[in-house]
Amino acid sequence: MYSPLITMKFRGMDLVSIRDLTVPQMNRIMDVAEGMVPIAKGEKVSKLLDGKILATLFYEPSTRTKLSFESAMMRLGGRVIGFSDPKSSSVAKGETLADTIRMADAYSDLIVLRYRNEGAARLAADFSEVPVINAGDGAGQHPTQTLLDLFTIREEMGEINGKNIALLGDLKYGRTVHSLSEALAMFGAKLSFVSPRGLEMPAETVENVEKIGTKPLITNCLDDVIADADILYVTRIQKERFADLAEYKKVAGSFQVNTELLEKAKKSMRVMHPLPRVTEIDPEVDSTPHALYFRQAFNGVPVRMALMALIMGATE
Repeated sequence: MYSPLITMKFRGMDLVSIRDLTVPQMNRIMDVAEGMVPIAKGEKVSKLLDGKILATLFYEPSTRTKLSFESAMMRLGGRVIGFSDPKSSSVAKGETLADTIRMADAYSDLIVLRYRNEGAARLAADFSEVPVINAGDGAGQHPTQTLLDLFTIREEMGEINGKNIALLGDLKYGRTVHSLSEALAMFGAKLSFVSPRGLEMPAETVENVEKIGTKPLITNCLDDVIADADILYVTRIQKERFADLAEYKKVAGSFQVNTELLEKAKKSMRVMHPLPRVTEIDPEVDSTPHALYFRQAFNGVPVRMALMALIMGATE
């Protein structure tokens, strides 16, 4: 069993939860990612992962995560196999997740899995001999999104420690904020959790953040935090996670970030979003200096390049 508390080594490790990493490890990934940016932009050519094969198994829809993993692998000279629609695989014939993982294990050097149920990535790691990276498991964790978010904040703000980070939106079902809030607490950021009523951050995540040493401000009113925020991290209402559509309709459109709201913020404040967005950020924000979400999305490529290179032992 891999123990990040004992070693800084990455080779062969699974990444299922952000808790699998220490702060020094996260900093190391970000340091390597800085050097990967010119390769991610196509300004330099790398064969660092030449001969390696990545299997992307996506049981749920994805644009940025899947494409950035594939781009990252190919930018480093590797190749990609996999599927984005389980109906096109033997899953449609009744094949279990465990058996699909066993097959991908035989055909590849690294597996990236997105699955609808929380805990699926941990199960996959148990059945696979090659490393497994969690690309999102239901409403659970999304550790690589957290890494690219941390990288984006560090690149934009210079540091993470002491920064005021307000997480806004569906904090109950939004898996990105579950991973991110714990990581931000580990880095010493100040946290505010802002959500519509009924979509508050899960008690377990709040408890974990407090155990790390951060006492978050919890509120249903964005006006309570907007003036002091250094980063406003926005998430959409996760319609697909609601069992009852009527409950979704009660909270849909509860908030929107627009230029009027941004007049209350510091000029240096930046807006982030894991995307896709629906109505929670007005397109008029895109042309303001506050908008950071498109650069944030690009950062998924160098960060995932760095992570894969470290896990496959191509760099130390």
